[in-house]
Amino acid sequence: MEKQHKVTENVMKGIFWSAMASALWGVSGVITQFVSQNESVPTEWFISVRTLFAGILLLIIGSIHVGKHVFDVWKSKDSIIRLFIYAIFGLAVNMSTFYVSIQKGNAATATILQYLAPIFIVLFGVIFLRRKPLKADLLSFLLALVGVFLIITNGSFHELSVPMPAIIFGLLSAVSAAIYYSVPKKLSQENSPFVVLGWGTLIAGIGFNLYHPFWTGAPKLNPGIVLGIGGIILIGTIFAFSAVLYSLKFAPSEVSSIVDAVEPVMTIILSMIVFGQIPSLVESIGAVIIIISIYFLQRSHQKKAKKTPDIR
Repeated sequence: MEKQHKVTENVMKGIFWSAMASALWGVSGVITQFVSQNESVPTEWFISVRTLFAGILLLIIGSIHVGKHVFDVWKSKDSIIRLFIYAIFGLAVNMSTFYVSIQKGNAATATILQYLAPIFIVLFGVIFLRRKPLKADLLSFLLALVGVFLIITNGSFHELSVPMPAIIFGLLSAVSAAIYYSVPKKLSQENSPFVVLGWGTLIAGIGFNLYHPFWTGAPKLNPGIVLGIGGIILIGTIFAFSAVLYSLKFAPSEVSSIVDAVEPVMTIILSMIVFGQIPSLVESIGAVIIIISIYFLQRSHQKKAKKTPDIR
């Protein structure tokens, strides 16, 4: 009885910290909208600053955890290739497209569109890896399409309620998020996740700074910009990622994944409070449909994984 109580307590801790991470990402999305729209921070400068300094901070934390093993990820050709794919096509593309989607639209819509990443992971497996889709995949895909339609059109066939660039970049952020989630799995099994994220973010940061150094074309700094960017780096990267890793000490990822929906919900609520952006009933229904479709998709694949033995 005591053992069962301990297991339940650990699961609840895992869910709490996972929910905390999702909530922090939601907060970060709203801060990003403030920085991009209210402070008009240029995309290139913002991405250069965020990735470079977040990468440095993450590697400092990673080196505290693992010491000299912080460089282990560079010891094999396969790891290096995976790291660069993760850094360029995952992190760099995701951060830039997500920022532009928020800049052209709003944080709530950008977050909901990025939340579609699991759909693209499944589509990649079906198209390129010839995996047979589950019935749940097809149902989730159709539900997600309905949800997206309701959000971007507000139920009207005649006009969009969200600018087209925001939609396109939001969907691109979902595709890059699928790469962001999938590519580094093997790397994170062999190295500290902090180290993998740190090197990936630093590589992305160096690349962005080669294109647009953060010391050129900088906006006139004020407390809003400094606190905003600092908050995005600390809240949306350091604190959120730390909460995710801490949650895994208490519960497996499939248990914690049930609270992934906290991020879009938190973003919508904060957008209503901070920016006065109140979604219509149709848009709210669309968001709920997307959240349900992704939850259904994730749960069906988790059940399949439990039934299928790992033969690697």
